[in-house]
Parts: sequence; C-alpha cells; structure tokens
Amino acid sequence: MKIICIGRNYTEHIKELENEKPTDPVVFLKPDTSILLKKQPFFIPDFSNDVHYEVEILVKINRIGKHIDRKFAHKYYDEIGLGIDFTARDLQARLKEKGLPWEKAKAFDGSAVIGNWLPVSNFSDVNAIEFSLKKNENIVQLGNTSHMLWKIDELIEYISKYFTLKIGDIIFTGTPSGVGKVEANDKLKGFIGTQEMFSITVK
Repeated sequence: MKIICIGRNYTEHIKELENEKPTDPVVFLKPDTSILLKKQPFFIPDFSNDVHYEVEILVKINRIGKHIDRKFAHKYYDEIGLGIDFTARDLQARLKEKGLPWEKAKAFDGSAVIGNWLPVSNFSDVNAIEFSLKKNENIVQLGNTSHMLWKIDELIEYISKYFTLKIGDIIFTGTPSGVGKVEANDKLKGFIGTQEMFSITVK
C-alpha cells in the first residue's frame, strides 16, 4: 500500500504559501510508516518547531490500474475519506531552498492521519464535497472539492501515468487555505459536511 499526495491543488493555499501555480499536479509519496495509528495522539517531532496541519479529502483505490483514462477513473474508487498531511514547515523550507526532496518534512512517522471512510454513493457529486478542520473547536480550514485545480478523476488519470495504482492505495488530494501550526494539547477534528471523520490530540 502506498500513499500518494498532491500538493498545490487549491489556489488560495498556493497564495498563502507564496508558491507558484503549477502547470501539472505536484506529486509526492508517504510510506506506510507515516500513518498515525488509530486512537493514538500525534507527537510533534523533535526535529521541527513549526509543524502544520493540512486537512485533505482522501480517495481509496479499489482495483489495479495503469494509464487510467479519466472517463473510467470513477471505477477505481468507491470510498471517500478525510485526513491530515502533517508538514514540518521549517524543515520543508530548508529543503526547498536547497532544491532537495521534501520527504523528511512530509513523510515522517505519524505524519499521515487517515480518518473514517464513506461510500461514494453518499455523495451526489464528488466534485462538490465540503470539508473542514476544527482546532480546539474553532474552524481553521474550510474547503470544497469544487475548488480543486485538478479534480479526483483527473488526478487518478495523471498519477496512473507514473505509478501503477493498487488496491488499498490512498490519494491525498491537496489542502485548502488556512493551514497553521500545531501546539501540544491541541485537539483537531475533521469533518465532511457535518459528519466527524477523525479526532486527534497533539502531544
């Protein structure tokens, strides 16, 4: 199982980090060791003083595929979830300055929160899913998949050019604006619509 993440897929998030708008999806991977175990707190790693939350809609792949045409992409998933891509922003900035890969800042142990899953049949349109993140009961991120630069089926088409998609693979589809730093004792809750998808404590 692999975790495939998309960066810079929401215009307002690109602006808040002062990044350039990409001409193609930005793709990076997280190993399975990055998954935060269920009911476990997130421990801020000792190599960073600026870890950020990034809430994202997730897609779970349900069949093997390569070079998937966009019009068939919907056949390759039947579950939608919500998660967090934790990012050591200070470390990421140093790596980017040197033109180095981001993995140490993005793929460290516990950096991938994977919440509950909902069947695709629950949604009238996967390109109009509203989701949010609360930090200590205050909404800090509010997004809608209609604002994605590349929609879910487009991402599957693009990713499958480079990586064979396998059963159980998870795609993190990008984060909207509002990312920010976590502190010890923060409580993070993620929602699709009004349904709570995960709740974690920061240590």
